Amino acid sequence: MIHETIITTCTREGTPHVAPMGVRFEQGLAVLAPFKPSRTLDNILATQSAVINFTTDVRIFAGCVTGAQRDWPTRAASRVNSVRLEQSLSHTELQLDHIADDPQRPVLHMRCVHTETHAPFGGFSRAQAAVVEGAILVSRLFMLPADKIDHEMAYLQIAIDKTAGPYERVAWDWITQAVEHFRATGEAVDKAPAPGIDPTHTT
Repeated sequence: MIHETIITTCTREGTPHVAPMGVRFEQGLAVLAPFKPSRTLDNILATQSAVINFTTDVRIFAGCVTGAQRDWPTRAASRVNSVRLEQSLSHTELQLDHIADDPQRPVLHMRCVHTETHAPFGGFSRAQAAVVEGAILVSRLFMLPADKIDHEMAYLQIAIDKTAGPYERVAWDWITQAVEHFRATGEAVDKAPAPGIDPTHTT
């Protein structure tokens, strides 16, 4: 099973980085597989640590993927040289155990050394799931045919219309704007710098 989470890391100097990333668990270890180039990968190699954040605030997924907002409040982790999301429901702190290197996508096997719960989980809405799916779609716009993008967006829009709250609507607006930008320019949003958008972002 792959869990859609937010991974937080930091540089040796303490600069935080926030990135959506799928995580799986195998034999008691958390497994991450970031594509190169990747700030998450660079930070983990530098500090030997990372944090898995579990959150229902889907603005973070959409904001990071579209470039609409990548700076989210963080605070120092409890036991590793990293940071966690300030508004996470819970977080798990990781220490690098070993790495299976690869020229394109190295696999990081990390030990879970500390877990904290900060707020109760109130359940997911369909709109939250739709935003996460939309964020994944945005990350793959360059490899998908236009008719598939249209079909997926139309289907996800149903859940947004029926069940979204304010946070989900903001996140969905970011996603639809990113799709429109790609349609108009043929470029992913992070290749077209705009105020607040970092063109070098990779997860």
